[in-house]
Amino acid sequence: MEELSSLIEAAWKEPTLLSQPLYKEAVEEVIQKLDEGKLRCASPQPTGEWIVHEWVKKAILLFFRLQRVESLTAGDLHFRDKVPPKQQYPPEVRVVPPGIARYGSYLAPGVVLMPGYVNIGAYVGEGTMIDTWATVGSCAQVGRGVHISGGVGIGGVLEPPQARPVIIEDGAFIGSRSIIVEGVRVGEKAVIGAGVILTASMPIIDVTGTEPKEYRGEVPPRAVVISGMREKVFPAGRFGVPCALIIGWRRPEHDEKLALNALLRKMDVPV
Repeated sequence: MEELSSLIEAAWKEPTLLSQPLYKEAVEEVIQKLDEGKLRCASPQPTGEWIVHEWVKKAILLFFRLQRVESLTAGDLHFRDKVPPKQQYPPEVRVVPPGIARYGSYLAPGVVLMPGYVNIGAYVGEGTMIDTWATVGSCAQVGRGVHISGGVGIGGVLEPPQARPVIIEDGAFIGSRSIIVEGVRVGEKAVIGAGVILTASMPIIDVTGTEPKEYRGEVPPRAVVISGMREKVFPAGRFGVPCALIIGWRRPEHDEKLALNALLRKMDVPV
């Protein structure tokens, strides 16, 4: 990939190079590899950390420069856009009309996309469910066996290229109407209750111990999270401001769907 990334970096510094076939074809190759799952905008490392591939995100932005708005069709549906709907899926993927994945996104075998939307650069792992009217934003990274409930908004980020996208790790459960943006990372098998909003600056407070422990931009693996409020002093008085609360932990015996449902009912967690 070194030669490919070098061409992208050169075109990023000098966009006029896109008039030359070598650079134009390099951009198109990156988007094709994203579409096939052979490249990712961010990837996990053996240490458990994630690395952002800036040059891949730059290629997406350059692709927008190359494309022109035109009429597009997907069956009986008609659109006007610069990027066509995705055409190639593994045979095990289900896309329920009018669910749409954009070219340059990847849906792994076993993914079910209900009438929702997956944007360019996003990666969705094996066996994940994207329920009705949920959206997976540009460059978001979603792991294997994740459940994204109805109406969830997984934010996208293309600029700046070095910004970390939203990361939902393997086995996580995202409750309905939740919003996760600004590069928040949801750890493996974590549970996010319905309506929870997570941003890079939103306090995520573990209240399961004798003293609160605060996180920002990271939900620990297996945490069970609901919406909360905490008091803050303003010149006009004391008011409650939103936060997220870790109220429990998902244990291995809760990994089965029925056991997880029983745990959430016991904790009064809306999903």
